[in-house]
Amino acid sequence: MPLPFDLIYTDYHGLQQMKQHMGLSFKKYRCRIRVIDTFGTEPAYNHEEYATLHGYRTNWGYWNLNPKQFMTMFPHTPDNSFMGFVSEELNETEKQLIKGGKAGNMAVVYGKEASIWKGKEKFLSILNKYMEIHGTVYYESQRPPEVPAFVKNHGLLPQPEFQQLLRKAKLFIGFGFPYEGPAPLEAIANGCIFLQSRFSPPHSSLNHEFFRGKPTSREVFSQHPYAENFIGKPHVWTVDYNNSEEFEAAIQAIMRTQVDPYLPYEYTCEGMLERIHAYIQHQDFCTAAGPAPPAAQAPQSPFVLAPNATHLEWAHNASLAPGAWPPAHSLRAWLAAPGRACTDACLDHGLICEPSFFPFLNSRDAFLKLQVPCDSTESEMNHLYPAFAQPGQECFLQREPLLFSCAGSSTKYRRLCPCRDFRKGQVALCQSCL
Repeated sequence: MPLPFDLIYTDYHGLQQMKQHMGLSFKKYRCRIRVIDTFGTEPAYNHEEYATLHGYRTNWGYWNLNPKQFMTMFPHTPDNSFMGFVSEELNETEKQLIKGGKAGNMAVVYGKEASIWKGKEKFLSILNKYMEIHGTVYYESQRPPEVPAFVKNHGLLPQPEFQQLLRKAKLFIGFGFPYEGPAPLEAIANGCIFLQSRFSPPHSSLNHEFFRGKPTSREVFSQHPYAENFIGKPHVWTVDYNNSEEFEAAIQAIMRTQVDPYLPYEYTCEGMLERIHAYIQHQDFCTAAGPAPPAAQAPQSPFVLAPNATHLEWAHNASLAPGAWPPAHSLRAWLAAPGRACTDACLDHGLICEPSFFPFLNSRDAFLKLQVPCDSTESEMNHLYPAFAQPGQECFLQREPLLFSCAGSSTKYRRLCPCRDFRKGQVALCQSCL
């Protein structure tokens, strides 16, 4: 009897309940599951045995799924699939109405909880010299003491009223928390400039309680990395809030800056449907992957050294790896600098790390094509492999396909990184993915 479903979309809690109630059949159907996962799950945390042995075990993770089965709100973890969400898209008439109704000196603070405002008097007093400040801080009877008297606090607003506030405001300002929410995208779509703080050192599970226990080692360099990296100026300004002069200079520059309402295509209804359709058409996790071939058995890599000798490209005369998605010819392979993750190494070249391409690179031949001398070659379980270690001229290959990982770095290794291009406004898809 055919199954009454093709795919199941759930979250970590749903996954746990399904395992409890489905018994042995859970293992059979787990390849059809897609897990909605806000902050991402890196391969080192997903592989149960490896996570347990190497200190990556948390309350989440360790499900031994294909990492692409985890679906994130923002494209911050290329080992996972970027699902995203839909933000309201304005038509041209609405955009013109918003531009005409903007108050040039009005700011709205991002933060509904009073605790977010604590200790922010210095920034607020600087901002108050230039703009009328509005807040939407929840309170029951008395005004929260953390919110200065010069701030007009509207209390917790229903979404339509909050949207109206954003449509009048020039500036939407974040104070470092919450991380990676939808509100900055909504503000930018309603014609606001978003100002946020740069984190130095970056926030992660090593130094910040919020990230502790989450199945990721990702470092967050600002409150909203997507807005910083994929939107940027003039819509998004990221500055050091510990530097009062830099903060005030940014406010002055923003006062002189005019922007149109803007929503990245990938957060429109059409953009999300295009992306999810591509996943449903092309992602198949029910075809079991065998172990990564050891060096002696790995086929010769279908690459050539690029004319400038910096990276590998798919050879024009090589077969196109039938069934590979994204298409293999979009692959570019770079050797990262020591201590650099593949996620960052690819971004350095204006590309995205593509973990499904790792098997093509998992051979001694790929290193040799990059003119890297392998005095010895070993195959082990390590989420940083394939990689090259200096000194010793050792090349390390990956033995466990579930541990192929764009995330992760060590100063001991130069990682071999698979990168690809992406469509403007649709980072999840390569140029030839549709």
